[in-house]
Amino acid sequence: MTVHFIGAGPGAADLITLRGRDLIATSQVCLYAGSLVPQALLSHCPKDARIVNTAPLSLDEIMDEINAAHHAGHDVARLHSGDLSIWSAMGEQLRRLRALDIPYDVTPGVPSFAAAAAALGTELTLPGIAQSVILTRTSGRATAMPSGENLAAFAATGAVLALHLSIHLLDEVLVTLTPYYGPDCPVAVVWRASWPDQRIIRATLETLDLGLMGELERTALILVGRSLAQEDFDESRLYAGDYDRRYRPVGTDPRFPKDIV
Repeated sequence: MTVHFIGAGPGAADLITLRGRDLIATSQVCLYAGSLVPQALLSHCPKDARIVNTAPLSLDEIMDEINAAHHAGHDVARLHSGDLSIWSAMGEQLRRLRALDIPYDVTPGVPSFAAAAAALGTELTLPGIAQSVILTRTSGRATAMPSGENLAAFAATGAVLALHLSIHLLDEVLVTLTPYYGPDCPVAVVWRASWPDQRIIRATLETLDLGLMGELERTALILVGRSLAQEDFDESRLYAGDYDRRYRPVGTDPRFPKDIV
């Protein structure tokens, strides 16, 4: 018996890994976050699988389901939205599983910031413009931000910011970021990235409509950075014709001779 933690992706039912799909198909129990995981993914479950929406359950109740499956010898597919490495509440479940000596594994998923960038049709890290992306959020009732992790500190780096769970504090976000990025800095809000009702708003820190705070839910992602609307950037050296690299030796004395490629 194994508990398979599976990143279910940002919303579109086909944005799940083959491994994740196959694990769902072979698990007798499926626990899924019903408020965020698309129902279509449940079609991969075996016909006689026990399917439980964990949205209304407490952590203790979720563990009761896992314990019952463990004693029955049934594998569990535990579906969380996006990727499990950030803001998934997986860590507290793993800690309890380790204490109970219940086996588990983790299958990554497509994160929401990647789905948002794809929806915008942009690369977030452009040569000479930005080479770092900071995934962060503002403080919320469920989880406060640690001391030192604040928007001003992150903005001072000039990196692209991907702000999760922060649309309800949009006014505070704009006031904090504008002195660092400038009022003309591009910003995009992507709501329910990859879902059929996906919505995209493009603006600048100066022109973004504060009315979005009441219009869009917390699942909206805010992206801020110069790379969001930039055409004047350097081309990567990686594909330059004169760039000597392992798989394309260049010149009379290449760093990596062809005989070792």
